Amino acid sequence: MSTTYTPRGRYFEEFAVGERIVTAARTVTEADVVAFAGLSGDYNPIHTDAEFAAQTPFGRRIAHGLLVTSIASGLAMQTGFIEGTTLAFREIREWKFVKPVFIGDTVHVVITVQGTKPMPRLGGGAVDFKLEVRNQRGDVVMRGVWTVLVLSRPTPEEG
Repeated sequence: MSTTYTPRGRYFEEFAVGERIVTAARTVTEADVVAFAGLSGDYNPIHTDAEFAAQTPFGRRIAHGLLVTSIASGLAMQTGFIEGTTLAFREIREWKFVKPVFIGDTVHVVITVQGTKPMPRLGGGAVDFKLEVRNQRGDVVMRGVWTVLVLSRPTPEEG
């Protein structure tokens, strides 16, 4: 008996402009910040030195912006809406770091389909997703547009 992977993600043709997807939430931890500093090499004291950060306008350490962007990507993937149907993550546009994310903040992502563009030569199309990363108070902490290349639904003869 052969086992084949069946994507649970949606195909290009299944996305409708205006559609919204809301992810689960996740708390940003001390361990996340320490691990990201080690992985990225970004030991900026605003992230890693409580005494230094206390003297900044934020008054305490903040999470790396790219850490929270990565968490947003993971939360989006956990919904499954593009699992196994993604050809490529193509572009991030208009990305803004609106408010700081502190250790202990809980974030989730509101994703809205902003546009679709068929790309038959690639076997799918580009989907523009508007993202808003929000904290536990509902404040937008990051926002922007991600373009993802998504497969078209296979024809019956393709299986």
